[in-house]
Amino acid sequence: MPHRFRPTCLALALGLLLSTPALQAAEPAPAPAASSKAAPLPLDELRTFAEVMDRIKAAYVEPVSDKELLENAIKGMLSNLDPHSAYLEPEAFAELQESTSGEFGGLGIEVGMEDGFVKVVSPIDDTPASKAGIEAGDLIVKIDGQPTKGLSMMEAVDKMRGKAGSKIELTLVRDGGRPFDITLTRAVIKVRSVKSQLLDDGYGYLRISQFQVNTGEEVGKALSKLRKDNGNKKLRGLVMDLRNNPGGVLQAAVEVADHFLKSGLIVYTEGRLANSELRFNADPADASEGVPLVVLINGGSASASEIVAGALQDHKRAVLMGTDSFGKGSVQTVLPLNNDRALKLTTALYFTPSGRSIQAQGIIPDIEVTRAKVTREQDAEGIKEADLQGHLGNGNGGADRPSRGQAARAERPQDDDYQLSQALNLLKGLNVTRGD
Repeated sequence: MPHRFRPTCLALALGLLLSTPALQAAEPAPAPAASSKAAPLPLDELRTFAEVMDRIKAAYVEPVSDKELLENAIKGMLSNLDPHSAYLEPEAFAELQESTSGEFGGLGIEVGMEDGFVKVVSPIDDTPASKAGIEAGDLIVKIDGQPTKGLSMMEAVDKMRGKAGSKIELTLVRDGGRPFDITLTRAVIKVRSVKSQLLDDGYGYLRISQFQVNTGEEVGKALSKLRKDNGNKKLRGLVMDLRNNPGGVLQAAVEVADHFLKSGLIVYTEGRLANSELRFNADPADASEGVPLVVLINGGSASASEIVAGALQDHKRAVLMGTDSFGKGSVQTVLPLNNDRALKLTTALYFTPSGRSIQAQGIIPDIEVTRAKVTREQDAEGIKEADLQGHLGNGNGGADRPSRGQAARAERPQDDDYQLSQALNLLKGLNVTRGD
């Protein structure tokens, strides 16, 4: 049965789905084993339910159908369980299934609820949300001028839905400051979950924006490409960037962690159903070749990304750097119903190899490095010894290194990303101290 790790009740795929692709619809989970003594039906409560339904139908100011009342009752049952369980009507369920391809329409933003407001969990790379400067932690207080306070997640998400090319105005509050407006244009979101490049000679960068069905395979290809780009030599260090990664498919997280581990437990889950008790172990293959590894996390790193970070931290395979992660440690299972509807139900909690539950606590990095903006002073190029007329040559016969005429360095990702530059510096420092 497919399981999904998600930091939100719903996210924006045409304003509705989490940006991580959904798994194919799961088969209904088997019912828990019946106890020897079946619990009696709650007759009093059922009578009250029927009475309330009759009173509403008879006395409400406008006619209400039985179907509408019953569906609202089901939504109420799910909404009061936890923020991630939901009743999916046909349109929502269809979009959940379609998102397995990693392509959908919307803003490219993960959202949750906080104090009655819609809160940004994380923007997705290269989407309208990220390009507009929306940040993890922003509160969406208005949608097209209408307050979100008091709206359910479904209602807020529905207001943010729309065709690609249509515009939407969001009013945001950041860090308790004054509200400000951002206008975005909805687009077809094509999520590329893995990107990689060399940051410096021998040092690689691996960015995972979401955990889709094929992310594990893509990471394997990216590691091979990084080695090829490095002249077919083993890397001296690698930065894995899980910042603002909202999660996704459990199996993909297991596969990614397995690329960096040779043995041991990766993650396990515990729930009430027999098939929710799962354990995943690493196989002996090591696609990373044991390369020194730094993993970047922040408050937008949730769910499946916390599985990877927690496993690598517990096995002391990587140094975690950044800020505390989001803290979503529950598993959601999609249970199809009749009439093209489904339940997205929280069925288990997951635990790191050492037995840590991440739920509502998150992963704490080994080295805390907060986000900062890198600025550079404009140095006036000074005169060096090699610039002086008649200077002596190098005693070892090396070439002169004058100041003038030097080519400008090409812009690199770490030049404007303080956390990434610190991760790269740590890897270089480890190599220096080990004499590599």
